[in-house]
Amino acid sequence: LKHSSPRTPFDSSGDRHWKAAMDVDYDEEVPEEGAKPSGRRIKGRGGEDDDRYAGKAGKFESLDDQDEEGGPARSIEGWVVIVSGVHEEAQEDDVFEAFAEYGDIKNLHLNLDRRTGFVKGYAFIEYESKGEADAAVKGMDGQSLLDQKLSVNWAFTKATKKKRR
Repeated sequence: LKHSSPRTPFDSSGDRHWKAAMDVDYDEEVPEEGAKPSGRRIKGRGGEDDDRYAGKAGKFESLDDQDEEGGPARSIEGWVVIVSGVHEEAQEDDVFEAFAEYGDIKNLHLNLDRRTGFVKGYAFIEYESKGEADAAVKGMDGQSLLDQKLSVNWAFTKATKKKRR
């Protein structure tokens, strides 16, 4: 059996009858049930009013710092020191030997320039303890390696607390 108009085989009672399907114009916007009619439709997260941030807008919990403000901060694995002013022809062994006298080096990153193959001029050195890293910062800052003056400092520092207005 071939029909010229779209039909459905069941009506609302469940009996098998051929009934014309409702034509839908998809270009026409039809408001959903229970929705507030408005001129502008907002999609996605935050489209409806909720009390998620009511009364606490912009106020978040923070950890109290018992340590000194603005001092070094521990990374996830250890205490990281950044060394700048590293000579472009320096090898990893040169940097390792210079800094190993201050403690056991856990990790050393000496980044190379892809185009030239030379050292970019900085290195990250990770120590297990804060004392070893502090000794390296104090002992190697201003020293020279391959006739180039090094600048050694903490890679991560705690933010200084600002007074709220």
